[in-house]
Amino acid sequence: MPESPKDETDPPIARGFPVTRVNDLAERESRAKLYYRPLSVLHKWWARRLGSVFRTVCLYSLADDPEAVSVVDPGSDGASTLADFTDGDDTSVSSSQIAQMIETVSLESPDALWELYPQDVSIDDKRVLDPFMGAGTTLLEAVRFGADVTGVDLNPVAWFITKKAFEASSVTQAELQAAFDAVEEAVAEELRSHYRTSCPNDNHEADVTYGFWVRELDCVSCGHTVPLFKDYRVASGRYDDSDRDNVLCPDCESVFLTSDYRESAVCPDCSYEFTPADGPVSRGGNYGCPECGQKYAIIDAIAEGQSYAERLYALEYYCTECDDAGHDRPTYKGYKSATETDRERYDAAARLLEESTELSTYIPDEAIPKGAVTQASSISGNDVFKHGFEAWADMFNPRQQYCLATLLRAIDEVNNDNAREFLLLAFSNALQFQNNFARFNTSGAKVESIFGQNSFFPPVEYVENNPWGTRAGRGTFTNTWEHVLDAVEWAHGPVERYLDDGELQRTEPFDTPVEGDVTILQGDMREVDIDGEFDAIITDPPFYDNVVYSELSDFFYVWQRQLLADEYDSFTPSRTPNQESIVANPAIGADDEKFESELGDAFERLAGLLTDDGTLVFTYRHEGSHSWAGLLEGLCGAGFDVTATYPISAGLSEFTAGEELNFGVVVVARPADEREAISWNALRRRLFQETKHVQEQLEATQTLSAGDESVVQMGACFEEYSKHFGQVHNRGELMDSDAVVSEILDLVSGAVDVRDIYLTLLSMDEPSSDDLIRLCRGTTIDPDDLKDRGLVVDGTEFNVADWDTDVRQAYIEELPVEVHSELDTLHRLRALAAEATPVRLNDTRSSIDVTSSLLDLADQLATETNDDTYRELLN
Repeated sequence: MPESPKDETDPPIARGFPVTRVNDLAERESRAKLYYRPLSVLHKWWARRLGSVFRTVCLYSLADDPEAVSVVDPGSDGASTLADFTDGDDTSVSSSQIAQMIETVSLESPDALWELYPQDVSIDDKRVLDPFMGAGTTLLEAVRFGADVTGVDLNPVAWFITKKAFEASSVTQAELQAAFDAVEEAVAEELRSHYRTSCPNDNHEADVTYGFWVRELDCVSCGHTVPLFKDYRVASGRYDDSDRDNVLCPDCESVFLTSDYRESAVCPDCSYEFTPADGPVSRGGNYGCPECGQKYAIIDAIAEGQSYAERLYALEYYCTECDDAGHDRPTYKGYKSATETDRERYDAAARLLEESTELSTYIPDEAIPKGAVTQASSISGNDVFKHGFEAWADMFNPRQQYCLATLLRAIDEVNNDNAREFLLLAFSNALQFQNNFARFNTSGAKVESIFGQNSFFPPVEYVENNPWGTRAGRGTFTNTWEHVLDAVEWAHGPVERYLDDGELQRTEPFDTPVEGDVTILQGDMREVDIDGEFDAIITDPPFYDNVVYSELSDFFYVWQRQLLADEYDSFTPSRTPNQESIVANPAIGADDEKFESELGDAFERLAGLLTDDGTLVFTYRHEGSHSWAGLLEGLCGAGFDVTATYPISAGLSEFTAGEELNFGVVVVARPADEREAISWNALRRRLFQETKHVQEQLEATQTLSAGDESVVQMGACFEEYSKHFGQVHNRGELMDSDAVVSEILDLVSGAVDVRDIYLTLLSMDEPSSDDLIRLCRGTTIDPDDLKDRGLVVDGTEFNVADWDTDVRQAYIEELPVEVHSELDTLHRLRALAAEATPVRLNDTRSSIDVTSSLLDLADQLATETNDDTYRELLN
């Protein structure tokens, strides 16, 4: 089988990628992002890619010149160098070993560079651009290799997060602690005072970890107030009661434990019998009045003039006094009913908010814009306006507004600009857990972010979090501040975690902090001024309507701009600039076609920013043929050739309205060479040979799944197609990308034609039955199919049959003419051409529809058999 080896001048990533290694590590990182890379998760951002994936992408994209690579063992203070790492006697030997690592990267040896993954590697004279930087994952990884990095993002929130990530290594823990201490002294006790409750175990107070709220409506039939519970569970039991559930009695509102909430329970306080699983609200968004039985749609009741009332019905408490006294956990931490005193404490905070003119200036007054994730649409299916939410402030109850405004004012009064912005980032990050859209994870006993499904789902029940924080809980200001401190510590001395024989290992802190020559730009990458050319462009571009970041990020933006509007022009507008976003968003009239066109414009800009031998690498969602066709149209149309694709199955999933992506793909592209016209049949044969060649390479040394194999095969097919983009002919017409990509995806999934295998066998010098079996493996073709058709003879010797082989002639003669394949037709015509008189040949030929496909096949048969008669058969 002819091989198409990669050019040795290609960067390693164009020749191979350690898919198994990356997926094993990324799968672990995806479950513990704060543990692996606290700097990369400094603040909530959507579709955030994993640092382990992009560290590997950067290493394999940038390490193309061994003379530019230097290596220091982490934690050695520079004393352990490349020579020590490679066991070389001198630097020249070490350089040669690094050269061998770089040069031997291939599909058969994808791990050749993996030894450098946990090392402190520096690569000279590299410039990297991420034009869709998001929260900066690419840049944070590339700068650690010594690259000069430039990032661009349209979204001001993304720009601010990335800006602070790169400033983390310039701030000291002492500065941050001093700023935090000032805020704590100013407001912590005030905030804590609003989240206190009587301890059930003694005559003292405990901290409130969570407050449980239910929304209510009046029955349209009888006027009875209906609490909109889906069920009456409060939380799963804990500790010795982990097999039971805390439930709320709908009659007296006491909270008690029951063995199974799906079965009938009797309240121990009032003897009321009920089934906790059966609340008044059904899955369809209708309520059933427990008084009169009336069923009604919640959004219809609101449309007719009602507004939600809200009621605090239960609390989770944490008693530090009982904890310090040595009591067991069920004593100092548990659930209780909310009392009138608890509700009065809430009302007191609401009154303080009403009385303070100054605090109101720290609460966003912007209206919620109508958009794809705020109104019902093909993306979301929600409509916050139908639930009565009109302004961003409506997503926070009065006590939350009071406490958040009080905290934000204290942050605003911090004099250290850098520290103040880090405090603001912690405040902003906590917002996702400090709102009345936050839900309680009943089985996990914790609050869940408003962005659990990357949209806005107005709940009928929500959990109110303690804003400052207690010894327990999640998503509090003190929690998110600890994340900031962890990120800053990591930025000063980053560490890597890696797998060694399946065991997770941790390096010593690197001597090189996360810093360097960094340029962060806010604006549309198609228009913003970007200086110079780049050796690599590494990014994660938008994908159709997967996540509409601009609308979601407004939730954070309106709070951040309270402190940033006077500092940065990008925070002056009342919302983020969604109109310029490259996204399929029906709210702004952007469909799939517009998205593909704008993504193509972006690739054209990138083509002008990449050096002649540069590399474009990005992640993409593996979906249907249409999305790949749209990508290739934009990419190849902008002057790029795809050179490889690799599957990344871990950590790239993103939820949108409850749907999960299967996996992501790393796409590698390079500036295109001159393209040549080709027939589809000729291209198809090359594609089939590429898939089999890649399959052999992978199976020689790797243990990829069939799905992962197919992605790598797809990349090889895209590379071959790129060489002929826009010039593939079939039956006298040009094939569009949709048609070609559809065929490619069928091909890599095993839907090949018998003639693909037959022609490949013909091209071999000494084909064997093993070759036949190998070519059929992973396809829908059985080796016996070719034997039954007389295309191969597998007796004492294995032979590939031609038209004149007895078994082949017998098969064609027995088969009705109307079901002949193109290969059958040509073999039949060739047999007729060998007869003494041409009459029968001419009569038969006149009844055949001569297509370009048939002509191409005749040409291929002539080439592989050295029989020019095939070319004359159709004249």
